[in-house]
Amino acid sequence: MKRLLTLFFVFALPAMADSEWDSATLNLEQETEITVYRSPDCQCCHKWIQHLEKHDFNVLDEVTHNLAEIKDKAGIPTVMGSCHTALVDGYLIEGHVPADDIKRLLLNKPDIKGLSVPQMPVGTPGMEMGEKKDMFTVISFDEMGNYRIFNRYNVDSENLYYRVPPQE
Repeated sequence: MKRLLTLFFVFALPAMADSEWDSATLNLEQETEITVYRSPDCQCCHKWIQHLEKHDFNVLDEVTHNLAEIKDKAGIPTVMGSCHTALVDGYLIEGHVPADDIKRLLLNKPDIKGLSVPQMPVGTPGMEMGEKKDMFTVISFDEMGNYRIFNRYNVDSENLYYRVPPQE
């Protein structure tokens, strides 16, 4: 019994804690629909969907066994790849992009194809794993294959993320 309680406190309790990504800093004027394509077995994709729902996105969850084909048809550059792909208002979203960055994209409407958080950095929305956090970059990409930094996230001395806007 003691071992079971220890396992609960080590694994389950941190999973129930609120995420630092839950608080919105930007709001859209209306509820926005986003379609997420993911494989059936990916738990981090499901957690990212929950993150979007907490930020008032209306999520259409499309479970598929053909994710690579969807990414290829959409034109996701291989170097931008991650575990799920989303489509919102004509933009592609690849990987664990924070909801506020998607909102910033929708509010500013830049002439780009989409945003990506390549690979699967620990600590990003849906990839929370206890106290470990990777610094990460949200990258924009366009039809011509050009990439730019859209946003950066570093970790402070209290182990919280802070946004580092790109230099213009």
